[in-house]
Amino acid sequence: MLAKRKALDLSPTPLLPDGFYVPSSRWVHPSIRLRELLATEPFVFAPGVFDPFGAELAMYHGAAAVYFSGYSFAIGHLGSTDMDLYNSVEIADGARRTVSALRKFQLTQAVGDPDHGVAPRHLEIPPLLVDMDTGYGNAFNVMRTAELYVSAGIAAAHLEDQVMPKRCGHIGGKALVPAAEFVGKLRMARAVADDLGNPDFVIVARTDALSAVDAPESTRGMDLAIERTLRYLDSGVPDLVWCEFSTAERGPLETYVTAVTKRFPRALFAFNYSSSFKRFADAHPLSFAELGEMGCRFIFITLAAQHAMGYGFTQLLAAMEQTNEQAYHDLQRAEWAADGDVPTKSHHLFSGVPYHHLIGKRFGGARFGNEFETVERGKVV
Repeated sequence: MLAKRKALDLSPTPLLPDGFYVPSSRWVHPSIRLRELLATEPFVFAPGVFDPFGAELAMYHGAAAVYFSGYSFAIGHLGSTDMDLYNSVEIADGARRTVSALRKFQLTQAVGDPDHGVAPRHLEIPPLLVDMDTGYGNAFNVMRTAELYVSAGIAAAHLEDQVMPKRCGHIGGKALVPAAEFVGKLRMARAVADDLGNPDFVIVARTDALSAVDAPESTRGMDLAIERTLRYLDSGVPDLVWCEFSTAERGPLETYVTAVTKRFPRALFAFNYSSSFKRFADAHPLSFAELGEMGCRFIFITLAAQHAMGYGFTQLLAAMEQTNEQAYHDLQRAEWAADGDVPTKSHHLFSGVPYHHLIGKRFGGARFGNEFETVERGKVV
C-alpha cells in the first residue's frame, strides 16, 4: 500500500532556504511512525531495496515503508547470493546511508527547481525495516548489530532462527539454532533498543522451521514452525512474527495463521511476497488486501528493486545490441514523455542540484548559485 496523499503539516527547517518547508513528521522517530502505520492501516507494503537510490524512488512514489533486503544487499553490493557473505557492519552502514539519504531527499524535493518552474514536492520519509539475518553470531553479536541499527535511525529489524552461516529461506539445507538461544537473541535486541532510548523499535521474529532439514526438535515442517512461533511470542518480545514459506500456496499460510492466532488472537504477521515464486502463474494469487485481513500487516517484496532494475537495464542493453544509440534515444523519449512522471529523467533535479545551489550559497560555499549554471542547447537538466 502506498502512503495516502494527504494534507501535511509543514514546518521550516534551518536546512532549507526561507519560504520552503518539510512535513513535520520529519521529527517523529521512524519506529513510532511505523507503529502508527501498523495500527491504523489495513496493511503496510514495503518494496525491497538495496541502496539509497532505490529507497528514494520508493519514497518519491509514496511507499509507506521501505524494506532493506539482505538478499538484495548481497546481490547489489557483492554480486553474490544470500549465504551470510556480508557482515553486520556492512549492511548496517548500507542502511545508515539509506536513512541519511532519505532525509536529504526530503530536503531536495522540498525545494524543487525554482529556476525551471518545478514546484516543491513534500514527501514523508518512509520508515526502514532492515534484515538482521541471524544477528551475525551469538547474543553479543546481536547486541552490536542492534546498536548499529538503532543508532542509524532504522525503524525496525527482523531476526531469524537459522544457524550461521545462514542462507536464503528459499535455498535448501537450512538448519536452526535451539529455540531458547533464539529467544535470547530476541531479548537482547529488545534490551539494546530500550537501553538506547527507543522502546518503540519494531522487532520481527522470523522462523525458517517450515522447511529446515536440521533442528534440535524431533518435529518438523508446519508443526515445528507453529511451535517455534508460539515460543517466540511467549517471550513477549516480537511485535510481528514471520514464517518463511516454501511455496506460494495459501493453504499453509492459512494453517499457520489460524494456529498462531488461536493462542495469540492479536498476533501480527510479516509476509514475504517473495520473488522466488511465479505468482503471475497462480490461478488465484494472494492479494495484499487478503493478506491484511489475515493479520499480515507488514508485506514486502524482498527483491523488488533488484528485479525491476535487472529487467529494465536488460531491456536497454538488449535493444542497444540491435540499434546502438537509437535504443538510448528511445529510453530518453519514454522518460521525457509528457504524460509520464519519471523523477530520475533529470539526474540533476533528482540528486538535488537546485537545493545544493540554494543552500550552498546561503552558507557561503564557493561557486554555488544559479549564476554559475550554464544552459547548453539540447542539454538535459
